[in-house]
Amino acid sequence: MILIDPPNAAGHGRLWSHLASDTSYDELHAFARTLDIPPRGFDRDHYDVPSEWYDTVVAAGAVPISSRELVARLTAAGLRRRKGRPAG
Repeated sequence: MILIDPPNAAGHGRLWSHLASDTSYDELHAFARTLDIPPRGFDRDHYDVPSEWYDTVVAAGAVPISSRELVARLTAAGLRRRKGRPAG
């Protein structure tokens, strides 16, 4: 399932959401391509999505959940990649 948290991460003068999949990175990358989210937006286990895109991403099928739940779902699926840890 494709998931998105609220735009509450500040950076570069704006707020960002995190777009992730609790199924696979392939599912996540395919979804991102359908919305022309640039590959440079991918960060370890999620895409950073600016707040202005939030409604469009939800309308395209991403399920809104809390940031805490997003991390829990990634961890439970074995897809969480924390900073400082090599990708496996």
